[in-house]
Amino acid sequence: MCLAVPGKIIEIYDSGGMRMCKIDFGGVIREACLQALPDAKVGEFTIIHAGFALNTLSEEEAQETLEALRELGEIENELDAGAVL
Repeated sequence: MCLAVPGKIIEIYDSGGMRMCKIDFGGVIREACLQALPDAKVGEFTIIHAGFALNTLSEEEAQETLEALRELGEIENELDAGAVL
C-alpha cells in the first residue's frame, strides 16, 4: 500500500533534459521528476510516487489530506498508549 502525502513545489529546473523539481514535505525537501506535469508551477501542491509527480491538487485539498494524516497519527498514538499486552 502506498500513502500519498502532498508536497509543495518550491523549485523547478531542468536536469539532463528532464523537467525536475524540489518538493517541500513540511520541511523535508525531496527531488522529483515533473515530466508528467508540464503545466505544474512553483507554489502548487503535488503527489509524488517513486520519484515522479503524478498530479497537482489545490492547497485546500492538500491541507485536508495533511489534516487527515495528522488525525490518523493522533489516533495511532492513543491506541499505542492504551495498548494492553
